[in-house]
Amino acid sequence: MTKTDEKTRCAWLPEGKPDYTHYHDHEWGVPVHDDRLLFEMLILEGAQAGLSWYTILKRREGYRTAFKNFDVAACAKLTDAQLEKILASGDIIRNRLKVFSVRKNAIAFLAIQKEFGSFDAYLWRFVGGKPKVSRPKGMHDIKTTTPESDAICKDLKKRGMSFVGSTIIYAYLQAVGLVDDHMQSCFKAKKS
Repeated sequence: MTKTDEKTRCAWLPEGKPDYTHYHDHEWGVPVHDDRLLFEMLILEGAQAGLSWYTILKRREGYRTAFKNFDVAACAKLTDAQLEKILASGDIIRNRLKVFSVRKNAIAFLAIQKEFGSFDAYLWRFVGGKPKVSRPKGMHDIKTTTPESDAICKDLKKRGMSFVGSTIIYAYLQAVGLVDDHMQSCFKAKKS
């Protein structure tokens, strides 16, 4: 277990990274109902594919700047030229498919909002409106996919999104609090 400030935290959290500790303590696993933040985290989790979360976390402000603070409508209207400029100069991971997927995913996100009233309403229905709580004992107990992440992945792909595989979606569900996977010994688990 990771210990700082006399608090025991999830074992996956590396020591000596205060920004990562802050993310763990104040964001990860906290239920999100704000569509802008749900879009931001969906894009960031997709950007993480094949990388560590900390790599993305360190560039989060760069992503916010590049993608207009994750204004979904603005991202849906990004031109090829604007995306090329972001790809060339943004403080982000410079992966063409991931950068261009932001526009594609924003368009699909807007369609979901129109159909369901909000992305929040669409997403939370997959877990019955309340977080699914799991308390892993050790690292070997941590899941990477669930039937819910499989279903969301399949549906988002059908709606035209990319970088939304089941493992990415499960990490997303953890990040935005549809799943609370704080380990049994973590102080966050003991608070809930």
